[in-house]
Amino acid sequence: MNEIDPAHRFSMDAVRNYDAPADGEKPGGINDVARQVASQYRRDTMSPIMVSGVLRMVEFAVLFLSGLGVYFCYVGFFSYLAWQYPLAIAATSFLAVVLLDVTDSYQIAALMRPLANFGRVLLVWAGSFALMALTAFAIKASEDYSRLLFGTWFVVGFVLIFGLRLMMAGLIRRWARDGRMERRALIVGGGKAAEQLIRSVEKQPYNDIRICGIFDDRNDKRSPPIVAGYPKLGTISELIEFARIARIDMLIVSLPLTAESRVLQLLKKLWVLPVDIRLSAHSNALQFRPRAYSYIGSVPMLDIFDKPINDWDSVAKRAFDIVFSLVGIILFSPVMLATAIAIKLDSKGPVLFKQKRHGFNNEIIEVYKFRSMFTDRSDPTAKQTVTKNDPRVTRVGRFIRKTSIDELPQFFNSLFGSLSLVGPRPHAIAAQSHNLLYNEVVDGYFARHKVKPGVTGWAQINGWRGEMDTNEKIRMRTEYDLYYIENWSMLFDLRILFLTPIRLLNTENAY
Repeated sequence: MNEIDPAHRFSMDAVRNYDAPADGEKPGGINDVARQVASQYRRDTMSPIMVSGVLRMVEFAVLFLSGLGVYFCYVGFFSYLAWQYPLAIAATSFLAVVLLDVTDSYQIAALMRPLANFGRVLLVWAGSFALMALTAFAIKASEDYSRLLFGTWFVVGFVLIFGLRLMMAGLIRRWARDGRMERRALIVGGGKAAEQLIRSVEKQPYNDIRICGIFDDRNDKRSPPIVAGYPKLGTISELIEFARIARIDMLIVSLPLTAESRVLQLLKKLWVLPVDIRLSAHSNALQFRPRAYSYIGSVPMLDIFDKPINDWDSVAKRAFDIVFSLVGIILFSPVMLATAIAIKLDSKGPVLFKQKRHGFNNEIIEVYKFRSMFTDRSDPTAKQTVTKNDPRVTRVGRFIRKTSIDELPQFFNSLFGSLSLVGPRPHAIAAQSHNLLYNEVVDGYFARHKVKPGVTGWAQINGWRGEMDTNEKIRMRTEYDLYYIENWSMLFDLRILFLTPIRLLNTENAY
């Protein structure tokens, strides 16, 4: 039994294709108590991973610059800079950061207790110098270095890095106290199992989990309204709206793994959210391989889903968007200027058309386009799909829609952050197919919004652009969007971005 792979057991495909029994419940708005609780968590938090990552870079800079400072004080600021000194200083600083990482000195628990970790930091710093000295001896270069200089740097560097950690400990405690650095979690499923889980998590020292409430479909007789001091805020369907308002980071399912059908039924509803989903294993009779678990303190969790494009990936993607959006604006500025003039000459009305669409986490965003319809016939809600030879479209509009020039102002959306350059294309909030909203046509449609929508996307370069006149087109576009989310990488984004101009030459479905 201990060879079962939970990643296979609850795969994305298994959840999406699971035929959950109908429970007769229609999603509704959350109750007043839940809305009041959710409103307390509207502010974004700082990721502990990001904080420790930035600290790594800061400590490397502090060690390297302090080493250079000692060197210049030792030989004079206007003396010749021997190349071997900055190289040795950089190598020692980098090695110290690596060893601190290996010894878990960047874990939040360690950063909050600098005095308890004094010996570990000192040992790592001394070990870095020992390895540097051993390397210099091995390559017969030890006589080229001043022992006094490096001895001074050893003392100065340690004082600076330990002082920085004392300051960081105070900051982290303040951020944790103010709720600015935490992982917000909801418990899915109530009763005794949820109480045991909450007690286990609360006993973990220095954990960064803040439990915001409990959601359970069962009535109060089977699932008490208060569990371990936390209120039951609603049903699983209501959880989705709560999680979006409160910017929840993690869902912890407190059901036994043996209740596979019930777990799948819950995941069928919850996988559309951009959050980590964990299955509590603290009281599970089934035992998996150790690498199958992640931990909150010592509480084991089975990782079901991870939030896509998170932490440093999100930083890299945002930098990608800013750089390439600026490049696009510069390259296409003559085309955008000519288009604006043509629109003004062709018909009355504004140059730009603003439309409300669904963005990341189902938030409503405003997307810019060049106006391609007559002002008095425009359809901001997009209830009526644009068709071939649509009389609402202007002469200039037909050309810019067919060539996708009307989408160029979305470079500014990407630059300002409401869109990404690459991602699932955002649809208008009231877009319909045969009088059905898109989310009514495709099961799990809102999973497209687990990442920021894009100016271009994997579906578009594979031919799924233009008129959405059949349910099959909506399903196929959604399938390609979900494939992109599940397989995202920076190289994948580059591939899509550079293939976009080539694939746009096919204008068969664009009008």
